[in-house]
Amino acid sequence: MSDLRDRDEIFDTSTTFAELGLAAPLAKAVAEMGFVHPTRIQAQLVPVALTGRCVLGQAKTGTGKTAAFGLPVVHRLAETKDPFAALVLVPTRELAIQVTREMREFAKHTALQTVAIYGGQPIRTQAAKLEKKPSIVVGTPGRVMDMHGRGLLPYGDIRIAVLDEVDRMLDIGFRDDIRRILGSLKHKPQTIFVSATISPEIEKLARTYMKDPEKIVTAAASLTVNQVNQRYLPVEPWDKRRLLLHLLKKETPGLTVVFCRTKRTVDTVAQYLADKGIDAHAIHGDMFQNKRNKVIDQLRAGKLGVLVASDLASRGLDVDDITHVINYDLPDDPEVYVHRIGRTARAGRSGVAWSFVCPDQGELLTSIEMLANIEIPRLEYPDFQPGPVPADVQAHRELDAQRKADRAVSQNRFTVVVPTPAAVDPNRFPGGIVPVEAPLKRLGGRTKTRRR
Repeated sequence: MSDLRDRDEIFDTSTTFAELGLAAPLAKAVAEMGFVHPTRIQAQLVPVALTGRCVLGQAKTGTGKTAAFGLPVVHRLAETKDPFAALVLVPTRELAIQVTREMREFAKHTALQTVAIYGGQPIRTQAAKLEKKPSIVVGTPGRVMDMHGRGLLPYGDIRIAVLDEVDRMLDIGFRDDIRRILGSLKHKPQTIFVSATISPEIEKLARTYMKDPEKIVTAAASLTVNQVNQRYLPVEPWDKRRLLLHLLKKETPGLTVVFCRTKRTVDTVAQYLADKGIDAHAIHGDMFQNKRNKVIDQLRAGKLGVLVASDLASRGLDVDDITHVINYDLPDDPEVYVHRIGRTARAGRSGVAWSFVCPDQGELLTSIEMLANIEIPRLEYPDFQPGPVPADVQAHRELDAQRKADRAVSQNRFTVVVPTPAAVDPNRFPGGIVPVEAPLKRLGGRTKTRRR
């Protein structure tokens, strides 16, 4: 009964893709992919986008937002086949590859060509693809501007502009790039912006690039899918690696993604697990693109057990078989948590999300719970034995304790403080007497100066 309720929350079983008004070649491709009922975001967004109206869509991670904007794009361009008619902007290389793969599946019974352009791949390779004048270009902002500057990607004929993960795309890091790109479009294109989380600030900014958009929100009570079993584990920072190893060996999860905050931590954790006999692989932004692609291909093929990743992968991993997500480091932004755990429980499947929480991260955990509208239960492992406190941590704690004690004494006005005798230097002070405070009485007179 629970599975049916969860399925009904994601899929609109009252309609089918055949009833959405898609062109025949597109409907055939969708049927061959095995899709019958659209998800709720697809059922609501696709009919509106087919009319050419601007749309701002918000839905939970893993509910098919790529198809929600991809199907209308292919439908509207299928007959014209105009070159450079649609531009899809995404924040990461992995997401560019993923979106391109899906767009090609949708358009396989049409003459439309879709090309991905992103950093890390040779300019010459992507330039050759653009010279064939594809109808749909999927790219990261930096490479899109680069190709436009080289005269290989004209903006003049773009009729549809899509921002995937709009909360990230309009964040401080990409905002100026997006402003330059959208501001350079000669014609006011149809805009489709989608994301799992859209704050009021981001929505206000997004609307400045849209003409009378219709907002569609299907992330009802919670931004995180009900099929994700979420738990947090209290842990000291120096025990994180040992606890992670303990979980992986005791629980023997399936395909697992471990998210870390920094690239250095990703490498350190992946190497630690590999040294302990765990089939772990790392992926982050400093790796060569070919190596990143190889790791992702292994992940999709089910040929690796644990992927240790930075947050770039939380926006570009679309693998149905991920069973566990482990937040080795809690993200500073609660919205990133939503995207991370959305890597599991894809399209109605169940999944598990564990989060390591250090003693000073209580407020951060609370902010995550408030955004996700869920209370995350605590998970204890009595058989896990914490390690000893590192010497430098113990020394720091003792120093802090001493400082607090000294501060408490200094703030008590009734405490008599006996000054410590200073070292006496008879060569500098007459009689060896060192003054330690101002005299009790002063003359208070004025000394004549040359000033008048």
